[in-house]
Amino acid sequence: MKRDVAAAKAIGRDADATRRRLLDAATREFAAYGIAGSRVDRIAADARSNKAQIYHYYGSKDGLFDAVFDAMCHETLDVVPIDAADLPEYAGRLHDSYVERPWVQRLATWYRLERAGSGGLLPIVLDSNAAKVRAITEAQEAGRLPTRFSAAELLGLVLHLSGFWSSNVPEYDAVVSDGAAGSAAHRREVVVAAVAALIAA
Repeated sequence: MKRDVAAAKAIGRDADATRRRLLDAATREFAAYGIAGSRVDRIAADARSNKAQIYHYYGSKDGLFDAVFDAMCHETLDVVPIDAADLPEYAGRLHDSYVERPWVQRLATWYRLERAGSGGLLPIVLDSNAAKVRAITEAQEAGRLPTRFSAAELLGLVLHLSGFWSSNVPEYDAVVSDGAAGSAAHRREVVVAAVAALIAA
């Protein structure tokens, strides 16, 4: 009996490890090639697995992308929870997370390009945005944030400013990449200062 329990636990650990490797490999593949350009055989090889495991755990390449995107969203929410009392620093922490995890913005870009208008909205993104809007609304009602923009508009501006540096074309980066202006620390300062200016009364 104990041997059977131990064997079942070992199988479960192996399955978890396989799913983790597949998600990691798929994250790299989807960030580089998008959904349409990604190949399940490359993902399987990178994960030291096989295509049958991908279809077993995730159903399809689209299902695997959904799992990658969902995991990325959960990780971002865990690492960078909103602080409506200090939106400039929240934007700075989001900027930091994009520097540390450059694939996040690439996956989001592919998501917008290949999934826009598909009709399927992800609950985690809807719920997290709704929670952020509520937090900003409460701060506005308490007089801690200005009401020039609606809570939803203010959230959108903060999110876009936090991702400003990671969403530009290479030609723009070439203009501003010299010396200190190209450092992550300076770019963070710009993001924080821009959001501070945005919410200044």
